[in-house]
Amino acid sequence: MDVSQAKQEHLLALKVMRLTKPTLFTNLPVTCEERDLPGDLFGRLMQNDPSTIKGAETLMLGEMLTLPQNFGNIFLGETFSSYISVHNDSSQVVKDILVKADLQTSSQRLNLSASNSTVAELKPECCIDDVIHHEVKEIGTHILVCAVSYTTQYGEKLYFRKFFKFQVLKPLDVKTKFYNAETDEVFLEAQIQNITTSPMFMEKVSLEPSMMYNVTELNTVTHQDHGVSTFGKMSYLQPMDTRQYLYCLTPKPEYAEKAGVIKGVTVIGKLDIVWKTNLGERGRLQTSQLQRMAPGYGDIRLSMEVIPDTVSLEEPFDIRCKITNCSERTMDLLVDMINTASVHWCGVSGRPLGKLSPGASLSLPLTLLASVQGLQTISGLRLTDSFLKRTYEYDDVAQVKHLPGPAELI
Repeated sequence: MDVSQAKQEHLLALKVMRLTKPTLFTNLPVTCEERDLPGDLFGRLMQNDPSTIKGAETLMLGEMLTLPQNFGNIFLGETFSSYISVHNDSSQVVKDILVKADLQTSSQRLNLSASNSTVAELKPECCIDDVIHHEVKEIGTHILVCAVSYTTQYGEKLYFRKFFKFQVLKPLDVKTKFYNAETDEVFLEAQIQNITTSPMFMEKVSLEPSMMYNVTELNTVTHQDHGVSTFGKMSYLQPMDTRQYLYCLTPKPEYAEKAGVIKGVTVIGKLDIVWKTNLGERGRLQTSQLQRMAPGYGDIRLSMEVIPDTVSLEEPFDIRCKITNCSERTMDLLVDMINTASVHWCGVSGRPLGKLSPGASLSLPLTLLASVQGLQTISGLRLTDSFLKRTYEYDDVAQVKHLPGPAELI
């Protein structure tokens, strides 16, 4: 598409055209039933139409290609390509021609010219061609500035430039949610919505974790010893549709034991999204560093290391807790166990656990007994710091399903 042409007082003419791929031709089929007045007239017309697909004439999608008729939309993450041509419209030989193309955004000015050297001379009816490419990384107004300088055969130096303004739109809407697990794992749910007017083929949606985490993608299921995407083989995202991607981040072994470090980590990583549209145009977006709200553990963090899903009624079962000192001082801990109506603790209450330095952890095995069947909550655990005489209460620590014992099943 010719978007501008230089004025006639100059010996050279500048043409700038955006390079885009063609689109598939779409027709509007007109049909009727055979008993209607036109009969099979519309059907025969569509069969003879060279733009329709043989045997599927009523489909709107044709098998011809249509050249772009307008500038079109440019989306963030796509590659903007443009063809620049400088033509000598005069009867003179023009010398020392320099063509320069800059792209001005809201934050920077980029030089897109393939070559910054001058052309010695340009004969009449000859032209200088250049193709520029730029991966768009900012939304908003962009201005392509094309400048041409040259010298006439009489030694007069002339100069002109043209401005081409276009808007870069946002193709995707990305929303994230974080879930902090008790085991230091972080689950990330990324909601990605296609806000363009055409379908997208989602080639890749991955999470690049920060240096403290390893990531596991939860968007595939195992089928016949290989992973299959939960979204199917043809991963198309229709306009205005939203898709949820799930990831699990686990602290690396060298950081897993550093409770204070993991507690304060808010930077999780960034999403890398690659898609294709229309006839294979590729787009890529990489989000900024995703941040979560750091979980507040207080002075002491209590988490479950081992706990059964189901236990038998009135039979002892074992659990193992992990106690971590998240404060900046040493603690001398005592453990107290208070029975509830449905769960009873087995063991000595009020026994000392010893001193626990800042950032250190200890493993605490405990035994319980269930007296009421059903899903019951483990509560009544108390930790006391004898240095400050401060007690930390832990209720609703976990839930266990209690099943009837073997004698009751008979």
